Amino acid sequence: MRKSCLALAAAASLAASLAMSQPAPFPSRPVTLVVPVAPGGILDTVARMLAPELGAQLGQPIVVDNKAGASGNIGAAFVARSKPDGYTLLVGYSMFHVGNPAMFRDLAWDPLRDFASVAMVAVSPHVVAVHPSVPAHTLQELVDLARASPGKLNYASPGSGSVPHVGMELFKQQAGIDIVHVPYKGAGPMMQDVVAGVVQVTVATPASLLGFVQSGRVRALAVAAKERHPLLPDVPTTAEAGYPNFQLEAWIALFAPAGTPGEVIERLTHAVQESLRTGAVIERARATGMAIRFMPPAQLDATVRSDLAYWSKVIRDANIKAD
Repeated sequence: MRKSCLALAAAASLAASLAMSQPAPFPSRPVTLVVPVAPGGILDTVARMLAPELGAQLGQPIVVDNKAGASGNIGAAFVARSKPDGYTLLVGYSMFHVGNPAMFRDLAWDPLRDFASVAMVAVSPHVVAVHPSVPAHTLQELVDLARASPGKLNYASPGSGSVPHVGMELFKQQAGIDIVHVPYKGAGPMMQDVVAGVVQVTVATPASLLGFVQSGRVRALAVAAKERHPLLPDVPTTAEAGYPNFQLEAWIALFAPAGTPGEVIERLTHAVQESLRTGAVIERARATGMAIRFMPPAQLDATVRSDLAYWSKVIRDANIKAD
């Protein structure tokens, strides 16, 4: 009897030890979304829009952690070096992810080697706009004005290497014009100077422009997308304006460190997909001029590879360098 009791006790102890050694099912603690820019702006908006619903899907709190600096490189490098367990994710911005490798030497991270795709979340088209003092009411009139006075017009972007910067350099190549780039530290300061007429031209998201367009302080010329934007229904597309090859949108996606287990990625991807179907997220995205666009890992991988090749060539051809 005593031997039986000892055997049972040993078996129970072994079972307890095995149970304690097994990892807790994912997720068992808060998940952090690393935003590689300061609070405010499109990346931060998407992260905070998604966090409550994603937390509800995962059953754990979602922490939004802004790690700004070096055109997104500080946040990206932090996630790349993080433990690949699904608890630290990067809120990736298209031009950081596929443009920085061509703009920075000795980058501390690689978009293909160091990250595992989780899901694309949203996209935002961009709009070409001018100060009302500029005598151009269409995109072609702006091109004609720039051709007549090379180097006399300025355009503002929220920063070197941003989607507006690289996109406008692409448009300059396509249209054969010379407009001088004026970089700012964010969309807020940029729009202040555009509204004041300090800089005549800009390329910005609908969220940045809408209030100024409605009040007449900025004139929108064209939406660089395949379809007109619902918040700016009277503004033609670039295709309608005669430049069908000029398409410009920023995408926002979630990435995990490379080596994150497949079952964890699958759990996160499903949670993101369900979060994007909720009315709260859809309405918030619509109000800020973005469009929800879910994309699973394999498709996001293909997009990253394609965009990396495309935008790297644009950056090299325009000789764009990081500040």
